[in-house]
Amino acid sequence: MREPRAERMARRAAIEDPAEVLTAAARFLEARPRSTDEVRHRLREAGYRADLVEAALLRLTELGFLDDAGFARTWVESRDRARPRGVRALRDELRRMGVAAADIEGALAAREAVASGDDPGDPRLVPADGERAASGASDAAAAARLLARKGAGLMREPDLRKRRARAYAMLARAGFDPGTAGQASAAWLQAARTAPMDDEADQLPDP
Repeated sequence: MREPRAERMARRAAIEDPAEVLTAAARFLEARPRSTDEVRHRLREAGYRADLVEAALLRLTELGFLDDAGFARTWVESRDRARPRGVRALRDELRRMGVAAADIEGALAAREAVASGDDPGDPRLVPADGERAASGASDAAAAARLLARKGAGLMREPDLRKRRARAYAMLARAGFDPGTAGQASAAWLQAARTAPMDDEADQLPDP
């Protein structure tokens, strides 16, 4: 029979050994990297004492298992590979996970540097306190990737205006700003209109 939640929480609240809390935190990190605040929230929800939770977080940070700056970079890179998002959505996601603004902007600055062909490790590209990272090149590239992945479904719409409107709406939902969404959807539609059809491509001469 499963232990009732109230009893589990009471049992955990009575724990005195910091190693038990550290083990629980490490288990939570096994599935994927987490922000410090995610781990804190999970342990506190489970019922562990606040002082033991903070001690576990400090130890995991010292060991390198918790690193919000690294977590933010990994999150942004993962999103760009699997589910491209605009900078607005990326900021919101990381903020909800409790990542500090400086770490968020550092990750976004590295993303922009890569898209622009710069060195992401260049300290001159790190935004000053209170400043936001640029996102023009990185958002444009991410929007193009998203349209390349989802464009086949949009192409089934025969009306060109509706097709462009749907492309724009998809980008807007993914957190891209109006300018990026408009330019990317227009460029995608133009490329789709000028691309040779399959039967035409078969007739092209060999290079």
